[in-house]
Amino acid sequence: MTNTDGTSATAATADGRVELVLLAEPRGFCAGVEMAIKALTWMVRSFEAPVYCYHEIVHHQVVVRRFEDQGVVFVDDVDEVPEGSPIMLSAHGSAPEVVAAARARGSFVVDAVCPLVTKVHHEVRTRADKGYSIVYIGHEGHEEAVGTMAVAPDAVHRVESVEAVRALPDLDGPVALLAQTTLSHREWAEVAESAHERFPDIWTPGRSDLCFATTNRQAALVELAPRCDAVVVVGSSNSSNTLALERLARESGCPTVVRINRAEELPRRADGSVDLAGTVGVTAGASAPEELVDAVLAALDPASGVELLRVTDEDEYFPPPRNLRELVTAVARFAGLGLGAATGSSPLSSDRDVPASEALEALV
Repeated sequence: MTNTDGTSATAATADGRVELVLLAEPRGFCAGVEMAIKALTWMVRSFEAPVYCYHEIVHHQVVVRRFEDQGVVFVDDVDEVPEGSPIMLSAHGSAPEVVAAARARGSFVVDAVCPLVTKVHHEVRTRADKGYSIVYIGHEGHEEAVGTMAVAPDAVHRVESVEAVRALPDLDGPVALLAQTTLSHREWAEVAESAHERFPDIWTPGRSDLCFATTNRQAALVELAPRCDAVVVVGSSNSSNTLALERLARESGCPTVVRINRAEELPRRADGSVDLAGTVGVTAGASAPEELVDAVLAALDPASGVELLRVTDEDEYFPPPRNLRELVTAVARFAGLGLGAATGSSPLSSDRDVPASEALEALV
């Protein structure tokens, strides 16, 4: 960021401290993560420990550890779950055979898959049934990509680069183009353009597979980054959308970009003060709790305060899975299981109004 006299904002801060924080909006939890976290919170409150979860419920260490402290056991294979135990399936989506195995093994199974991922699964299934070959843009090994490809493994060809598209074999019959929901627009666009060049008649869905929340967070960062001397991205290294934010901040030309899990990981000087100065942008991946953002703002302690940079409002809401809603309603007749609500109140009536970050804090 440059001042009117041509000096940098960092240089203008005489004591080398943070002058201003630009806070991105939207940031943090998306509607799918909100749903999954509150659903697992209800599972913890409804069943005696342990409750099992197939894969991390979302990709953030703080969220995962908070649930582990409450007796949740995260597994990478349903066979690790003792028969008759309650099981939750993560927000990233699971392969059909995993869902079937969980239902055969668990006493009560909740599939917390994000509805946007379910949409892509449906597109894969529908196109494969119609004889399409599917070019799927997704990251190797990512849980969402693994689960999506398993819907129709013989029909799906995963790519994540222009070179991979060019290396595809000639595909007989119609071809469809689908994508992992958490890709950045830049990751998707170049590869999608190459796929259209390679297969001019390729089918694409009427509505983009890219998650609206991911797109919104990236749009806010694009507006924010050019005004900043540094950008802090809160989120875990195994979160695809968080890494996309980090890459986008760097590509936007910001001189210093820091990705952290929590405030304690901010760069520090020898005297313990935060080693950032001038105007600092702050955003958070879709799996990062707001309490972590609050802690980062407190650590940065900007001399001129915090300015909110809002690009859009998000009011999307995904209700918890139906079978869990029915269970909680029944149990709540005998005990208050609201997400931090008073005993005897209806948890369903307050679900939309209670942020998942508050639900997490209520577990402590």
